[in-house]
Amino acid sequence: MSLEDLEVRTVTEAEGPGWLRAMFTGFLMSPVVGEAEAAERLAHMDLSRTRGAFDGGRCVGTYRSFDQQLTVVGGAFVTANAVTQVTVAPTHRRRGVLSRMITEDLGEAKERGDTVSTLIAAEHRIYGRYGFGPAAWLTEWEIDVPRSGLDPRWSVPADGGRVDLADAEDVRKLGPELHERFRARQHGAVDRDAYWWNVNTGAVRLPSQPHSEPYYAVYRSPAGEAEGLLTYTAESRWSDGNQPANIAKVQSLIAVTTAAERALWEYVCSIDWITTVRSGGRAPDDLLPLFLPDPRAARIVTQADFLWVRLLDVVRALQARTYAASGSLVLDVHDDAGLAGGRFRLDATPEGAWCVPTTEAADLSLGIRELGTLYLGDESVLRLVALGRIDEDSPGAAAQADAVFRAQRRPWCPDMF
Repeated sequence: MSLEDLEVRTVTEAEGPGWLRAMFTGFLMSPVVGEAEAAERLAHMDLSRTRGAFDGGRCVGTYRSFDQQLTVVGGAFVTANAVTQVTVAPTHRRRGVLSRMITEDLGEAKERGDTVSTLIAAEHRIYGRYGFGPAAWLTEWEIDVPRSGLDPRWSVPADGGRVDLADAEDVRKLGPELHERFRARQHGAVDRDAYWWNVNTGAVRLPSQPHSEPYYAVYRSPAGEAEGLLTYTAESRWSDGNQPANIAKVQSLIAVTTAAERALWEYVCSIDWITTVRSGGRAPDDLLPLFLPDPRAARIVTQADFLWVRLLDVVRALQARTYAASGSLVLDVHDDAGLAGGRFRLDATPEGAWCVPTTEAADLSLGIRELGTLYLGDESVLRLVALGRIDEDSPGAAAQADAVFRAQRRPWCPDMF
């Protein structure tokens, strides 16, 4: 079968169930998709942005994108083309299927005026050649509660606030507004629509994603305002001697104040019978270990790249964020896809920036992938120069760029998509 024999195009409604079967197969899920689940999923997919690769009448590759907002350094939101559900059947790899799907989609995103494209990469080696760079990492901790030094008798936050248990209906009411406040202060975060809240609180249930009702806890300030939301499950374990050794697994913890964040971690570590807490994916510089009297009680169990970013409009992207220091740089940006390359002068300040195309001599030369890696302020320009991934054309430019681009805190994307 040659590449020319494969048809890559958007999917019709009638082809939707077959597309879902191919996507489920690619992610090693059951390939049987019930009519009710297919209808539910397709009702929330934009088929004009859903692509498939077809060999005869069978779908052998899947790809979908949707509208998203990404928070950048300084709290502004930029429009993003979020890429998801990308698969190629094992029988049709290395035939350019993904290249055709992603090239078409990124071209359309550029025409729409999207500033960036985003994705969560299942494998590290795939997306760099399409201009994506890892822009936000995550870390997961496992907390040995008895060792932590926290008072097991904890019952109320020290600041006069309170922690209340909640149910799914409560979360659907207060969660969206709280999350909007959270993402306005956390660069790397993305928006959540009403469907996200319905699926993740069990109002919409998909057979392929069995829903087991979690526990919810809300932190309220002394004034009664919701400032933090915790979602967790518990795994029952009993050690020899009939002693409890249960594990609490945090699915989500978002907060808009440090007091709320601290109170919710202290709460989950104080639950009777819980001896281990798994934190779920957090920012690598999360405050969690330092909330504990003995930070060594929090052991890192996962550290990995998570959110990948690809710039589609360099001028708009660089002007949208703020910078740690003031400085002027000329960046020569290479983009093999021809979507966002060029030479640009960036005049950056902590309050904002101005970016324009220029013919001035370059201070730094870099690929669009490297610019994506730097975009959320997580990576060091000096490290990328040392690795040979950025060329320093003007002496001292790398150190200046490092001071300009790096953010005071590391980015964090709490959501898989």
